[in-house]
Amino acid sequence: MTSPRFDYASRLARARAAMEERGVDALLLSVGPDLPYLTGYEAMPLERLTMFAVTAEDAVLVVPQLEAPRVEPGPFETRPWGELEDPVRLVAGIVGGARSVLIGDHTWATFVLSLQEALPEARFGPAGELMASLRVRKEPAEVDLLRQAAQAADRVLARLAEVDMAARTEREVARLVAEWTVEEGHDVDTFKIVAAGPNAASPHHEPTDRVIERGDVVIVDFGGRLGGYCSDTTRTFVVGDPTPEQEEVHAVVLAAQRAAAQAVRPGAIPAEIDAAARRVIGEAGYGEYFIHRTGHGIGLEVHEHPYIIETNSQPVEPGMAFSIEPGIYLPGRFGVRIEDIVVVTDDGVEILNDSDRSLVQIG
Repeated sequence: MTSPRFDYASRLARARAAMEERGVDALLLSVGPDLPYLTGYEAMPLERLTMFAVTAEDAVLVVPQLEAPRVEPGPFETRPWGELEDPVRLVAGIVGGARSVLIGDHTWATFVLSLQEALPEARFGPAGELMASLRVRKEPAEVDLLRQAAQAADRVLARLAEVDMAARTEREVARLVAEWTVEEGHDVDTFKIVAAGPNAASPHHEPTDRVIERGDVVIVDFGGRLGGYCSDTTRTFVVGDPTPEQEEVHAVVLAAQRAAAQAVRPGAIPAEIDAAARRVIGEAGYGEYFIHRTGHGIGLEVHEHPYIIETNSQPVEPGMAFSIEPGIYLPGRFGVRIEDIVVVTDDGVEILNDSDRSLVQIG
């Protein structure tokens, strides 16, 4: 992935400042989103090592020679390695006598173990916390990509609202969602949950060959990637006329979702945002059926910091992007979830999704 809209030199400078603040001698990033965040280059997840080695003096992208043509110039040196070279030894030579080394969370274990052997004096730790501190506040261009991705997802939902799901299987609907996710502007679809009837009580249900029937509540949760940035949205449908109970549960979830979104502002505590949604659902008598956190951060990954959960007391700041997605799941019967992506602004919140949040009747 390359993206000339980002200032990688500034990002690298911030990474070095974070390293100095934490007393870190070397930062080693391989596959996963942290590498493209700092370089614009996304490594192929192969047995050949790609690694960005950063110290106070050097920034070197060690990359397989056959992959080097994919690397765009940046504020770093590119060091291709040939088939007969040892890339672990190359990386070890770059970081020299580093004593404190942070390594990317997605790095393959075989490379971590080899690097530990090659650098026996170094103390290794995960790079996730440092990189999250850089990535958690989105730049305006990142927010714009998240906004475009959310709008593309909204267009998929508008098309889906016109589909008669009755007599189709969950897998058939999931295939439509995947196809339309790309047609409406994403570069790729990344996941799709279609859960009908009792299956809707399972938040991370995998689509099956279950035939959708009249009277079923259907949860559709899906996302894609656009310009490297993710979408993630959920709406709940009903095939035919809803029952009073289905309408009630949906109304409670919608009220909870609105309450949580209204609680978002600079300085708000994630635990308080979570509590705003949980309070509405609890007071309606469904508290035990809200079984997951209220939201998660989103950006280069569909799940990243910050997490909107009762244990998170770190205040949110402008530029932070995350989901608001309360749900109620009644085992063996049905479930309801409504999800939007929001971004903290200087004086409040921007909700990126704008599709119909009502209990949409189809068929």
